[in-house]
Amino acid sequence: MNSKLVKLFLRLAISAGFLSAVADRFGLWSKENSVWGNWENFLAYTKILNPLIPDSLLSPVGVIATALEIIFPVFLLIGFKTELFAKLSGYLLLLFGLSMVFSVGIKAPLDYSVFTGAAACFALSLLKEKYLELDTAIANR
Repeated sequence: MNSKLVKLFLRLAISAGFLSAVADRFGLWSKENSVWGNWENFLAYTKILNPLIPDSLLSPVGVIATALEIIFPVFLLIGFKTELFAKLSGYLLLLFGLSMVFSVGIKAPLDYSVFTGAAACFALSLLKEKYLELDTAIANR
């Protein structure tokens, strides 16, 4: 398979995963297809994964995580600074995965393929070919 198409597929798949999780916490998926289904349930799970965070900081942490889970995939989708945002996405997923390991055990991040997603992000950050990326359009001006 062509490496440009692999890179495009990684960009789309990683972005879809992040944006699907965001849609879930805002109740945009049906109840049958939701993990959290609403913001309150998402914050409750955030507390489980981060038991040392004071309750007063729980909402800001949830907002920051959600903002990053919107910003990173949007930049990946449009192909802006792909290598940077892929790497940042990998670190974010790695952080989530490690939080899961230390709070609920190894099974959750394995079942949700969190480490696989992080590895995909890091692999994407290493692919240098440009294909349907905003950076290419800007460079060709």
